[in-house]
Amino acid sequence: MSNPPSSRFSRIFIQWFSRLSLSTLRGLGHVLARIVYHSGKANVVHNIKLNLAIAFPNMPEQERENLAFQAIHNEATSYCEFFHIWGADHARNLKLIHNIHGEQLFYDAIQSAQGMVLVTPHFGTWEIMNAWFAKHTNMTIMYKPVKRPELDKFVKRARSRDAAHLVPTDERGIREILKALRGGGTTVILPDHSPDQGNDMTPYFGVPLYSSRLSAKLIQKTKAHSLLVYAIRNAQGGFDLNIRDIAHVFKNKTADEATFALHQCLEQLIREQPQHYHWSYKRFHAHPDLRGLYDLPQEEALKRIEACRQSIIED
Repeated sequence: MSNPPSSRFSRIFIQWFSRLSLSTLRGLGHVLARIVYHSGKANVVHNIKLNLAIAFPNMPEQERENLAFQAIHNEATSYCEFFHIWGADHARNLKLIHNIHGEQLFYDAIQSAQGMVLVTPHFGTWEIMNAWFAKHTNMTIMYKPVKRPELDKFVKRARSRDAAHLVPTDERGIREILKALRGGGTTVILPDHSPDQGNDMTPYFGVPLYSSRLSAKLIQKTKAHSLLVYAIRNAQGGFDLNIRDIAHVFKNKTADEATFALHQCLEQLIREQPQHYHWSYKRFHAHPDLRGLYDLPQEEALKRIEACRQSIIED
């Protein structure tokens, strides 16, 4: 059976869009950010402003408003950059990485052959990093299908072309990652996503939230190396890749203690460069008393957040 016209159109549009120059897509990201920000009614604007108010309650209002625009601009630009990265070949993407800070940390970890967990928060333009890491190590990465079929095919093909092995986000995927790490391979974990449920909670910007302990468990079971990695666009039309050693986060700790320490590490990075974090992500509803948080007016949502913060103090 042939694909319906809408499916063919989606495929053609995605391919055309991904072939635009990086500078053009960055320009489109800038325009899109202004449209979204000045609309004032977009859900993404509400979510970003609420998240910033939660994370930085003592920041002056005008400073936080300026930060909201910067965050919208950087996030919109990052998503436009993703399309260019997905559509470009391996060699072109490698050329876009201009500087690598902490490069020797990565080489040292590779030489040990103990496996490696790359901890990558929703920060900057993370898709550009796959090309460089896959050049040096065998990658096994969890992949959650995109809802739109044509876009899913496009993204899946792009992520797997660098010899990366994609596994599902379930128990089978975790088993494959454990096997890869024990064989000296590498995986990538997004540590700041929100599990659907959990037992214990981890404070994140002072709010107790269900949090994934996958990074801690993988590292502690396999003794793999752990590196915090992120990529930021630079003024020269490319990206700078940053690598930090975070072995101290997991050493001599339980999984709960390590998860807490990891979230403190993420907070530190975000406070250093808050404009590059993807603040549209609905991270702060991962608590039984915060369900539907992003559907509430900001004032009411912040009252619920404060009640959850007080529960930590009382405990």
